[in-house]
Amino acid sequence: METNSALRQTPLFDQHKKLGAKLAPFGGWLMPIQYSGIIEEHNWVRGSAGLFDICHMGEFMLEADLAVSNFDFLVTVNLKTMPAGSCRYGFMLNGQGGIIDDLLIYKIAEGRWMIVVNAATSDGDFAYLKGHLTGPFRLENVSGALGKLDLQGPLSAEALEVLAGAEFKKLRYYTFGYFDILGEKIIISRTGYTGETGYELYMPNEKIGRLWEKLLSDKRVRPIGLGARDTLRLEMGYSLYGQDINRDITPLEAGLERFIDWKKDFTGKEVLLKQKEDGLPRRMVYFAADSRRSPRHNYRIIYKGRDIGAVSSGSFSPSLGVGIGMGYVADNIALGEEIVLSENSIAINARVTDKPFYKKGGAKSGDAR
Repeated sequence: METNSALRQTPLFDQHKKLGAKLAPFGGWLMPIQYSGIIEEHNWVRGSAGLFDICHMGEFMLEADLAVSNFDFLVTVNLKTMPAGSCRYGFMLNGQGGIIDDLLIYKIAEGRWMIVVNAATSDGDFAYLKGHLTGPFRLENVSGALGKLDLQGPLSAEALEVLAGAEFKKLRYYTFGYFDILGEKIIISRTGYTGETGYELYMPNEKIGRLWEKLLSDKRVRPIGLGARDTLRLEMGYSLYGQDINRDITPLEAGLERFIDWKKDFTGKEVLLKQKEDGLPRRMVYFAADSRRSPRHNYRIIYKGRDIGAVSSGSFSPSLGVGIGMGYVADNIALGEEIVLSENSIAINARVTDKPFYKKGGAKSGDAR
């Protein structure tokens, strides 16, 4: 198999080739898009347990005092109220309120953090943090040494218990702990991007292959590519950086205000407060087609004969059996309104709906977030 030398390969590249994965560029990496097929893999995650190679994601380790480091000002979530062993999802914003990146922050201990960022923005995120943190701090980019696997699905806990022991099952949604696996103490968090009960595992690259193969030896677990990861996240209405959100879009426009703590100061806050006062120039809406036809990125959104916006993400939903999507519109359209998703001669009839599209996911089962 020929590869583009400019693309980075994950530590599991050889395993993917052996499994016959279809590989394609993603965020500067050569990643597995599918193994047996997107729909089959999607349904497996909804019913059993799927294993994802997410080694392309970026991870930073930070040691800093919140009182003097400026770290809390650089993100939209309140780091001062986070207990050790918890995770929070939020954003780094620019001065215009646009999203530099969406990220997951782990509080390891007082003054110690792990920051998980997107692959394509990793280098820029690191430079931004390094340039805006103040006082004494230690920031290390460990992306090249730390691998990441996601185990997602209703049977993921049972499959992982074989390796991690029963204690890890005490993890509540958006918490994490250290567990001994294959002679290594690794981070396991109860988080994910599918809407199902699931876990994210962080292990040094030199052992990630053994962990991958060990998990796949369980008949409940199958490898899942990024194609199914995209349909799974879209069924939940989760945004994808670079497609649904970016530096020119604010969290308010993206419908993600719940990940902002207005009680604290943060970069871009004044711009967002002005948006709340003046009204949004555009807003995210969600829609389901009346057929299996699937809208795609940049299809126009037509409402009562007028072009009011564009699709940011769209796909066929294996769980619902119809096309679904999300996009930005200039009008404030009510739920249930009929729209047309158009591209040249293509016209897909759809209806505005709420999220998530798929409502049976067990990610938060038994937990109060």
